[in-house]
This record gives sequence, C-alpha cells and structure tokens, in this order.
Amino acid sequence: MRADVPRAGVTRRRFVAVTAAAAGFALLPAGLRPRADEGALVTWTGVALGAVASLRIHHPDRAEAERLVAAAVAETRRLEAIFSLWRDDSALAVLNRSGVLVAPPPELVTLLEACGRVNRLTGGVFDPTVQPLWDCYVAHFSAQGRDAGPPPAVSIAAALAKVGFDKLRLGRDRIAFARRGMAVTLNGIAQGFITDRVVALLRDAGLAHALVDMGEIRAIGDHPAHRPWHVALEGAATQEIDVVDRAVATSAAAGFRFDTGGRCNHLFDPRTGGCADASRRVTVVADDATTADALSSAFSLMDEAAIARVLGERPDIKRIA
Repeated sequence: MRADVPRAGVTRRRFVAVTAAAAGFALLPAGLRPRADEGALVTWTGVALGAVASLRIHHPDRAEAERLVAAAVAETRRLEAIFSLWRDDSALAVLNRSGVLVAPPPELVTLLEACGRVNRLTGGVFDPTVQPLWDCYVAHFSAQGRDAGPPPAVSIAAALAKVGFDKLRLGRDRIAFARRGMAVTLNGIAQGFITDRVVALLRDAGLAHALVDMGEIRAIGDHPAHRPWHVALEGAATQEIDVVDRAVATSAAAGFRFDTGGRCNHLFDPRTGGCADASRRVTVVADDATTADALSSAFSLMDEAAIARVLGERPDIKRIA
C-alpha cells in the first residue's frame, strides 16, 4: 500500500479531477470568488495531508456556508495533527518514535480498526505497517541515486521483518508495536477518512448538496442542478463517471517514483517488499471514502483473481481500471 511521502518531496499527482462544466460549475482556483450564475456556492481549496483538497458547498445562506467551510477546515487540521508524519508532535509520529502510545486519540484507534478490516478483506495486502519499506527505499536511493536498481534483497528482508498488521497491538487505551523499528503510515487511508469526517460534519448541519475532496472525493447527494456530479479520471484518455452520494479514490504508481523508470514507487507490497507495476492506476467507487481510498491502494498490488474475490464479497464496491 501507499507509504508516506515527506512534505519536501511531494510530487503526488491528482489523478481524480472534478468537472462540472456542463452546468457552469467549474472548480475555482484558490482566492477567486464564484460568478453570479453559480448561485449560493462557497469554494475552498488548500492542502490536506500533502494532497490538493477542496470543498464546494451549496447553501442558500452564504454566511452559513462560509461557517461550515471554516468548521470543515478546522476539523481537517485537527485530524491532520493526529495522522500526519510531517509533524513531530502528531499522535502517529509519537507512536512511531516510541513504539507505544498510551491513551491514543479515539480517531486514531478507529482508523486503525478500519485498516484491520481492509487488511482482512484483502488477505493482508493492505497494511499500514509498511513504513519501514519506505525508509529502506529512501536510504537506498539517497545513497545510490535515481538510476539505481531496487534495494538489495537483504535490506528489503530486514524491512519486511518489521512489517505486519498482526504485530500491531491495538486497544482503546493503548497502541503498541510488537517489534522494535516498526512504523505505521496512514497515507493509503487517512485522506479518505478525513473526507468522510468532513462529510459527516456537513450532513449533520443539514447540507444536501456538496462535493468534498480532502485528498479523496465524496459527494453529498447530487449536484444542485439535480444531476450527478461529473468526475473526470485522468489517464491515457480522459474518462468521466457520474457520482451521487458516493466516494471516488484513485491510486497510481506514477504518483511518486524513487527511480527514473518508476519501477520503485510509493505503493509497497507487504508480502514481497516490492512495488506496484509502474503502469498501474486503479480507481475505486464506494459508499465511503475510507474504503475507496484503502482499496484503490490495495488493488494496485493485487491480481485480477484477488480483486474479483474482494468485489464478490463487497458488491457495493466498483473498480474502474
């Protein structure tokens, strides 16, 4: 699954872009106000966990819409302070540094429990404990340069010894690692989780039409023009899908490359220590962004038979190659 990319090295492309040009609701650049024909639209753009993020809220009361945007951004920042590896004081950073976290934030426990469910669903392919593999690849390519091949087998084996969700001791009162040197990354699921939390906040406020993208996309209801939201998937050829009350997430090996050929990337296989095929790009549509985010990462590492097994167990999920 995806390992975290340090802030200084963020090159993660946005493979999912929202388009609504048919009704004149194109996403607005940061700092621009909506046109008069866009009605009660408040748009925010920024960054969440290193990825481009945006909110598009439709509300008859503009002041209330702006208040909801502020509340959603505040909630995003609060959750980033728990899940981020870029902040030394985040709960996740403390856990990785010390190997144990007493009285963890409930959101961290909830998200790790969600990781466990996807880990079981995918036969262990989705695994948030792959961060030691990231450290292994960073050390190798920092020393050898971008034209080097993969890390030596002995280095990968040493990193894999620290990987495994079954080595994570998870409880509401305490989280601990069973082995020294373990570390967790939530980059393959946290953006979806934050998106879902923002959606819950907006729904609780009575919002019926919104598009939330905190690194992954989820629609509340349909478009205010009473049609689906149009989501464009970038690739060799642009593909567009319609979304109503659903979430969309895309993972692609090309999002971050250690080497010039892309053979070594940020999608790590916890079974082998290798990376996803450089050409892999997978989009998943699900009822919630947490699931879509996690499965788009896992499917990037799974063969067709394994993906079909998961889809057979979860007919509510759709994979778009």
